[in-house]
Amino acid sequence: MSGIDPKSVVEAGIGAIGLAVWFAAFLGALAVTRPRPVPVPPPTQDFGGPESPAVVSLITGRWELTVDAAEATFIDLAARKVLEFRQPGNDPLQTTVHVRQENPAGLNAYERLIFERVTALARQGVVPLTALTFRDEQEAKGWTKRLNAAIVADARSLGFSQRRFSSAVVAALSVLAAVPSFAVGLGIFLHSGSGGSVVAALFVWLGLGIFAGKTRGERDTPAGREAAARWLGLKAFLRAHESFADLPPAAVAVWDRYLSYGDAVGATRVCAAVIDLGMGNRRKVWSSFGGTWHRVRVAYPSFWPRYGQRAVRLTVKGVIALGITALLVRSSGFRPELVPSLAVQVVVLVPLLYGGYTLIGTLVDVVTPVTVTGEVLWVETWKTKSQGEDSPSIPVIHYLAVDSGSGDRTVAWACPSELVGRTGVGDVVTLTARRWTRRVLDLRVETAGRVRSQTYGDEKTDALILRAMNAGAPALATAVRPTTVVASALVTVEEAGRVLQQPVTLAGGSGAVAVGSMNLAEYRAADGSGLVVAVVTGDTASLAIRAHRGGMPVPGVGDEAFASGQWAVARLGGTVVTLEQRSRTAIHQPYLAWLLGIAVGRLT
Repeated sequence: MSGIDPKSVVEAGIGAIGLAVWFAAFLGALAVTRPRPVPVPPPTQDFGGPESPAVVSLITGRWELTVDAAEATFIDLAARKVLEFRQPGNDPLQTTVHVRQENPAGLNAYERLIFERVTALARQGVVPLTALTFRDEQEAKGWTKRLNAAIVADARSLGFSQRRFSSAVVAALSVLAAVPSFAVGLGIFLHSGSGGSVVAALFVWLGLGIFAGKTRGERDTPAGREAAARWLGLKAFLRAHESFADLPPAAVAVWDRYLSYGDAVGATRVCAAVIDLGMGNRRKVWSSFGGTWHRVRVAYPSFWPRYGQRAVRLTVKGVIALGITALLVRSSGFRPELVPSLAVQVVVLVPLLYGGYTLIGTLVDVVTPVTVTGEVLWVETWKTKSQGEDSPSIPVIHYLAVDSGSGDRTVAWACPSELVGRTGVGDVVTLTARRWTRRVLDLRVETAGRVRSQTYGDEKTDALILRAMNAGAPALATAVRPTTVVASALVTVEEAGRVLQQPVTLAGGSGAVAVGSMNLAEYRAADGSGLVVAVVTGDTASLAIRAHRGGMPVPGVGDEAFASGQWAVARLGGTVVTLEQRSRTAIHQPYLAWLLGIAVGRLT
């Protein structure tokens, strides 16, 4: 056996050392950018600030989003009288959710996502608390991803959070990737001397650059750490309370926003256990068919081979089984009364019984089809068909669970995939099927459901954060705004003074200066600082918003809004509002974002 070639070891070592250098730098970047612990202040029952429970959940949870953020937002909607929780008995799982406001104002993107989820499922304004779960895995993942992106966008706009790997860190790691790419290319060149070394080097450089640019969560900021410290005091106070953790969701009627913020900081054990906005249980599904909410237990047949089979195929199987029986009897002169061995009898009788059972069952199934009308509770792929090694499998049979209103139990039907595409969860359908095989022959939708499964695409997290402010925007937001808006009517002198943190006056008295499709107002302070408010319409508005889309998104303001440095801009329909702070002191983006929301709100 030949020994190891020292030259090959050196060549492989060159590439390994280059990769080790880069991954050491990568691990160092992870260590440097990890969120730092926030010192816990003394317990206090005072709220830490105006931040939403979802943002509080992020910054007090080491800048990691959990299900607490969505649950806390849900409870907060009840604390703000948008929703109402009612618990008729001792079991919190019996809680029902009632819609108190049909079109509440002032909801941000993630609050509106949760509110619309509730209203879409509610019947006559009521939905059981445990019926809010999803019935489609991809929809659940997409909804959660969109919700989390809106929360992160809100936290970033407040200056409380930032991307863990900034563009500078990603750029540095991408440049440093030249070291391992060169090392790998050199090692391959020394080993084979071929031109493939260049291709390998480029491949390594590109791969490491893409790997460095992947989203790796959020990290703290000085403002975020300060806010987190305020809220950790409330967390310490609530966790020290003897019975607070055992409060059910309906207790929000007494505890108000303490319960929502308590859930945000992880101090509510019962609420966290009862509220579930994720994927539901396919075997216990809520139905409103018949006008009242009730839970249906669903069975999914899979053991018996007849389920989902075509009549022709079952007939062929039955005939083959009887043919095997006849062949055994004829070839061996089989007579049961003369054969003492039970094993030999079983060998002959099993195909006989199976063939007879299958043929009789198929015949009855074909001549006695059933028609069922009910609400679709669950749709799920059952059987797939392979298209080859290089092609993905395609579904051929789906489970279709339907509540016909005949009881609290049902068995899912086997629906061919070409038919299941006609319907979705919540639809009232009429199907024709064969009861013995549970195979659906035809299906038509009688009434389309209010809740349709949605797909949210496969956008990256960063792209979703940039789009988060569009979530749940009302139809009014896309309407065309008037072309004559006075800028000074959108911002008061007192509000401008709060941004500049000193008294201001409106330049020119009325402050209204019209320049074509633009209207300007300037607020000035004694030290020379100023705030310029501009309203732009028409083609100029498109150019104005396009030039500012690289800033930090501001969720819940108009159709889209951004802030960066000394300016903030938002678009509502065909009107764009811009704020520019000309200050000799520090620029406070959260103040600008707050004033931008007020100004855009007055456009309506």
